[in-house]
Amino acid sequence: MEFWKERGLAIAESDTVKKVRLGWQVPSQSGNGTYIVNMDNNEPFCTCQHFETTHKKCQHIFAIEFIVQKENHLDGITVETQAVRVTYAQNWPIYNDVQTHEQERFPELLSELCKGIAQPVQKGAGRRNHLLSDIIMGITCKVYSTVSGRRAMKDLKELQAKGLVTKALSYNSIFDYLEDPALTPLLKSLIEESASPLRAIETDFAVDSSGFATTTYNRWFDHKWGKERSEAKWIKTHLICGVKTHIVTSVEATATVSNDAPQLPQLVNATAKTFNIKDVLADKGYSSKKNVHTIMAVNGTPYIPFKRHCQGSQGATNKFDSVWQRLWHYYTFNREDFLAHYHKRSNAETAFSMIKMKFGGSVRSKSPVAQINEVLCKVLCHNICVLIQSIYELGLEPIFWNYRAEKPVARQLSLLN
Repeated sequence: MEFWKERGLAIAESDTVKKVRLGWQVPSQSGNGTYIVNMDNNEPFCTCQHFETTHKKCQHIFAIEFIVQKENHLDGITVETQAVRVTYAQNWPIYNDVQTHEQERFPELLSELCKGIAQPVQKGAGRRNHLLSDIIMGITCKVYSTVSGRRAMKDLKELQAKGLVTKALSYNSIFDYLEDPALTPLLKSLIEESASPLRAIETDFAVDSSGFATTTYNRWFDHKWGKERSEAKWIKTHLICGVKTHIVTSVEATATVSNDAPQLPQLVNATAKTFNIKDVLADKGYSSKKNVHTIMAVNGTPYIPFKRHCQGSQGATNKFDSVWQRLWHYYTFNREDFLAHYHKRSNAETAFSMIKMKFGGSVRSKSPVAQINEVLCKVLCHNICVLIQSIYELGLEPIFWNYRAEKPVARQLSLLN
């Protein structure tokens, strides 16, 4: 322990540590890259190999502790700081590197993620089915290209030439696999796993919903006006994302209209399996006692505005709830402090904007199952792009499946059985 403290003190006195958007950036003493230290969690976290392996304080964490102590105690006087909103200028060299290398890094990271997919045993004789990893690589890279399945064939053949897939899927196979409902839980698991390398960075999460347009319509004859009417269908998508990097930690997509509030427990509980949740932010559409208690159960603090008709002493069931009352009083009488946290909720809207601007706000598929799977592929593409940003901005090299004793994806598969 003393050895790590001494090395941490040397780092703290070197004036090479920087405060960045996602924590503290600490250079490696060997000169090979940098590490990110996050002190927001109950347990400090570092992205270095020593901490990842032992989960004990490393020299980088000790260095930040020395720096914080030095800042807070000057000649025995405690310095009180006031929270202010900080804006960050675009780091153009990093941005240029990300945009220049994203297309080549994307299939590499996706391939590493797909290595955690267990291949089910094929039943019966006959032609061998495609590997599940090849299927996910094929449909996700097709969505990432934003072009039709036929035009994406060149990119898929290049994946085979590079050895990233065993066999490139044909465009007809891509269309067929998108139609398979067994693919939906697998894609959700991959989205959750793709967010795991940032579990040291994200502690606050925002929840929201949005729709992705389709080319299918509901048609009916309006007897009042004596003419046929039509209404476009939407894929309703609910997600929870980290407010710092906009990584999506869990997602639900439905082909029919779905209310917001019932989706929150699943999103929060899935996120809590990997992340330490501190704050959860959502609009008043998610306001319910069940959602409040779900967030509190994972040691999080809910920042959800109350609806106008709600009262602190009782809800719709007229039953007293001490947690509900306490949060109502906080929302009513400490509005300024509540809003200081709640403003981070807009990051969920930012995540949706990033997905739609980069991969389109509509889907090409025709059937409801394929449309849901296509939306999930868009979210997975977004997460991979966020990780690429983290590689260049934080010096983070994502590693998947390294903290699970068992890979849950293997239990969910029925696609090839």
